[in-house]
Amino acid sequence: MSAATPTPQDSGLPPPPTTAPSTSSPTPNLPTTTAPSKPTILHLGDDIRWNHTLYAELQSHFHIERSHSMDREAFKAALRDRRWGDFVGMYRPFWNTGGEMGNWDRELIELLPGSCRIYASAGAGFDWVDTRTMAEFGIIYCNSAPACTESVADAAILLIITTFRAIVWSFLGARSCSPSQFHAANQNIAAVTHNPQNHVLGVVGFGKIGYRIAQKASRAFDMRIWYHDVVRMDREREESVGARFCETLEELVGGADCVVLATPFNGEVLLSTEQFGWFKRGSRLVNIARGKLVDEEALVRALDEGIVSSAGLDVHANEPYVNEKLAKRDNVMVLSHTAGASVESHIGFERLGIENLLGFLHHGTGAVTPVNLQWLKAKEESADA
Repeated sequence: MSAATPTPQDSGLPPPPTTAPSTSSPTPNLPTTTAPSKPTILHLGDDIRWNHTLYAELQSHFHIERSHSMDREAFKAALRDRRWGDFVGMYRPFWNTGGEMGNWDRELIELLPGSCRIYASAGAGFDWVDTRTMAEFGIIYCNSAPACTESVADAAILLIITTFRAIVWSFLGARSCSPSQFHAANQNIAAVTHNPQNHVLGVVGFGKIGYRIAQKASRAFDMRIWYHDVVRMDREREESVGARFCETLEELVGGADCVVLATPFNGEVLLSTEQFGWFKRGSRLVNIARGKLVDEEALVRALDEGIVSSAGLDVHANEPYVNEKLAKRDNVMVLSHTAGASVESHIGFERLGIENLLGFLHHGTGAVTPVNLQWLKAKEESADA
């Protein structure tokens, strides 16, 4: 078990059965020579920790093969050798294991057996998966965003408060154990900080996570909600948080007192010098989405010039490396990409992955959280033409 993976006891749950059934040798070195009587699922990474009854249901309908943790070259070799046979799906229950092979690009996807139809993984972001190429090969990719929605939204609220109330400055003043730094924060912060109440929170990306942030901010702090997305939400969703739809990003950042990024990374920078020029002067930036959405050097300049007064960053453009110019500022909170990290998230990652596999491959109800159906449909329509 990975030391970074929480245990059942962390969440108050009983430990797993000591005699949990084993599905394969922990070090599978030989190619599959006899076809199993049931369709095969390839389980990537660590054993499950919590959802044992649901996993037993998966085992009752599918033969489970295990890759455990393999580097890219070893994983590629195993795929070429057909070590796990003609598996129909892949399951990765944890974010911190089962991804040692690196990004799922065309090089890896082309090595998958033609039988593979679904990949269900932990985590909300999927910039490490070429979902369009997976669709090209007829494979559905499912993330687990709903499982970490609450955790990510909570972290966003923390960062929003931090940017309004100069928490980093106060923390560093006390942490320094220096009377002069403590005094400087104690005497000066009140003149430059504000309560979030009645300020405009501009949410970029109004999916599950963006909407949940809006719910918390509007109900707990009476913040006014603006949002921008590629598709306008229905009236009921907007009215539930008093949200105003902004047709353009420029409109949103030009009127928001704090901008929160909650949108997937599509391969392009969202905020750079031009976009920071649209910002309401003195506004704030919170990023709980993907670091590559922000041109960090442009953000440094925006902070230097007072265009952005403070920032809260859970994610960074070149993880695990953090931009030192940002990290050393007393008006920027930096985290270690942990917004979605909680025991509850891990339990949900496990469960959603299994539900996606069972729904799509066995029950006939379809995948629960697919992210690339639009390209699969386009492929099917092209084939029918």
